[in-house]
Amino acid sequence: MNTKSAVPSVKRPNLVAVGTIVWLGSEVMFFAGLFAIYFTLRAMNPELWAEQTAKHNFTFALINTLILVASSFTAQAGVFAAERMQPRATGASPKKWGTVEWFYLTFFMGAVFVAGQAWEYATFVSEGITLASDPYGSAFYMTTGFHGIHVSLGLVAFLLVIGRIYAVKNFTHKEETTAVVVSYYWHFVDIVWIILFIVIYVLK
Repeated sequence: MNTKSAVPSVKRPNLVAVGTIVWLGSEVMFFAGLFAIYFTLRAMNPELWAEQTAKHNFTFALINTLILVASSFTAQAGVFAAERMQPRATGASPKKWGTVEWFYLTFFMGAVFVAGQAWEYATFVSEGITLASDPYGSAFYMTTGFHGIHVSLGLVAFLLVIGRIYAVKNFTHKEETTAVVVSYYWHFVDIVWIILFIVIYVLK
């Protein structure tokens, strides 16, 4: 009697997730370049940095930072819902929320962060600190501005995921993967901002 040997199944990594991680690796290099520019200009203009950083509203920036950091937790809650194949809420309690509800909350918190950053820009411009005013203005707006653009793109991505969930008849692993990779991107921009916050608002 012939017996077939058992062939172990190979679990291949998700190509979309791997591709996203590789792309985020290139984004790390991009922001590393911005940090290099910031520290170079800071080393060349220590007195200017001391004068301009004193104008920051640290409390406001801290609150805005905490909102963005908290949005990472809500985004991950949306991922957990996607992994258990629950696209929408089954009840009013947050414990019963689905991916859509958690991602809506994440979008709102991210939008609040962007609005807070815009308000800070307006305040700085009123004090004469612009992109072309001095090296500090250039460094500040370049680093935080590019990050703000990335956050805004993340907000668009959340809306696309939500729209896709509404559009499909059945929530499948494809929709789950989409939610996961968007969360990767969102966690990335949150980590970058934490570093930016420490560099710009904490380190003197």
